[in-house]
Amino acid sequence: MRVRIERIELRLLRLPLVRFFETSFGRIHDRAFVLVTVEENGAVGVGECVADDNPFYSYETTRTAWDIIERFLAPIVLDRRYAHPRDVFDSFAIVRGHHMAKAAVEMATRDLFARQQQRPLADLLGGSPSLIASGIASGVSIGIQDSLDELAGRVEAELAAGYRRIKIKIKPGWDIEAVQKVRDRCGSVPLMVDANAAYSLRDADRLALLDPFDLMMIEQPLDYDDLRDHALLQSKIRTSICLDESLHTPRLAKDALENGACRIINIKPGRVGGHLQSIRMHDIAVACGAPVWHGGMLESGIGRAHNIHLSTLPGFTLPGDVAASRRYFAPDLIDPEIDVRPDGTIAVPAGPGIGVHIIHDRVARATLERSELRRH
Repeated sequence: MRVRIERIELRLLRLPLVRFFETSFGRIHDRAFVLVTVEENGAVGVGECVADDNPFYSYETTRTAWDIIERFLAPIVLDRRYAHPRDVFDSFAIVRGHHMAKAAVEMATRDLFARQQQRPLADLLGGSPSLIASGIASGVSIGIQDSLDELAGRVEAELAAGYRRIKIKIKPGWDIEAVQKVRDRCGSVPLMVDANAAYSLRDADRLALLDPFDLMMIEQPLDYDDLRDHALLQSKIRTSICLDESLHTPRLAKDALENGACRIINIKPGRVGGHLQSIRMHDIAVACGAPVWHGGMLESGIGRAHNIHLSTLPGFTLPGDVAASRRYFAPDLIDPEIDVRPDGTIAVPAGPGIGVHIIHDRVARATLERSELRRH
């Protein structure tokens, strides 16, 4: 069975967040993203671009992604016939970088192909049958709050909701005291911190003060393009380093693990180029004996569904940042929305493709801009 895309639709959407989300980059109150729909013979697949309005987390933005897809990626896809959607990412090799734009198209094509075959996406990706049946373990990410007491209260609420792991955002001035507060109020809950590259190697002594708190990991403490200093930092602290922004490609993931820059990998398909690149990184981590977990990018239920299916690969042994829809959007773009069960797991949608029902009226109301490209 071959894939021959006939139409690509781009929509720029904006959704208000239920609650502000703050990291070391700043505070946001809504989420803008590009939604990509691909079509062949009436069948459609959807993918969500995780690029944001601003080039803070990544150099990619909603505008650059839109331009790259419209001017470069779409013409490639519309000009080809693919034996399998795994071939889509490599067909973009002539375009350097822009992995978020590439991911949205590749993931939409994966969804289309799985729908055409009447198979859940997890099955197409090689997910573990036991995880597909039982669901994936869910953790949650909590942004910087207005006070330490508010932070502790948010953690307690998420634990009560069943989440199996807590991640809190940190930055200079909001780190040691924040972790201490959570430990004092919540005890030995599985806990990690995420710095989003807010520190430098000069802060090694400060970061070493986190060691006594028995954290699962500290995520991306140093700059996004710095593996050498991460290796030096890892040699100075006991807490395991996990890398996110630094790992743009499978090759960088391999280098980081082999050179001691990290012990754990966070995989986000929307960031690294889609499902194929994620599988490649997953396989490298498994071969190196490194734990893998699935990060989140404040996706709507569409992108979140893609993440759930990928999280069924056997190497994803740690709870990911794939949380319930209602934490972020009310309503979400899908129905029923993604929910976390009392045991802290999320069911894998069982229908064809990503397996969720998109509410097109909600998509239309959130749409700011639309473009359509067709095969000539």
